[in-house]
Amino acid sequence: MLGVHIIGPNAGEMIAEAALALEYGASAEDVARVCHPHPTLSEAFREANLAAYFGKSINGI
Repeated sequence: MLGVHIIGPNAGEMIAEAALALEYGASAEDVARVCHPHPTLSEAFREANLAAYFGKSINGI
């Protein structure tokens, strides 16, 4: 990851995970492999990383 932009309602709930990933140099695979609670907004961050690393997300259309 080079940077993260999150815009919208409840963005503050997801930006903390992104900041942590950037601080520790986590890859998209690292974030995708971490267990995220369901249903939560943080799950969307995992889905984005799944799509970036594997080319598809679990819940993608």
